[in-house]
Amino acid sequence: MQLPLQISFRGMEPSDAVETKVRERAARLDRFYDRIMGCRVVVESPHRRHHQGKLFHVRVDLTVPGGELAVTREPAEHHAYEDVFVAIRDAFDAAQRQLEDYARRQRGDLKTHEGLPTGRVSKLFPDEEYGFIETPEGAEVYFHKHSVLDKAFDRLVAGSEVEFVEEQGEKGPQASTVRVIEKRRR
Repeated sequence: MQLPLQISFRGMEPSDAVETKVRERAARLDRFYDRIMGCRVVVESPHRRHHQGKLFHVRVDLTVPGGELAVTREPAEHHAYEDVFVAIRDAFDAAQRQLEDYARRQRGDLKTHEGLPTGRVSKLFPDEEYGFIETPEGAEVYFHKHSVLDKAFDRLVAGSEVEFVEEQGEKGPQASTVRVIEKRRR
């Protein structure tokens, strides 16, 4: 880090153990992404009374080239934050995820999505409202009428080309989303 780590305590006495944990986690972030310019951490115990004790709020602000990343862990969201170390862990884990996304954007890495699997309708049971898709590898994947997009189940015939999203069902592979591949006219 180009600037020294800043740690603030609000509504509670400073703690060497808490400060040590924050410093460890900040150093880990700095090793992960060495272009962090500054890091500010606020550990707060709100003054409101709670039935089960104090709940901690942790905020991590990172200054990085071209912007700032801010992470907050609110006690109202998670009763596990009665433990300040859990709140610190979760806040820094979230900060690392944001930093990973930021670093990917900086490098220009984009998520790529492969095309959906395709196949042909091999068996169709219109009265029972289901059928099977045969994949290019020869596997059969079950699908139900409600999985077919655009209410196209009634237009399907054996041999229709489809693309689909496969998932594991109770009785084996099944298609959760089936889209008919329309033939292009020349």
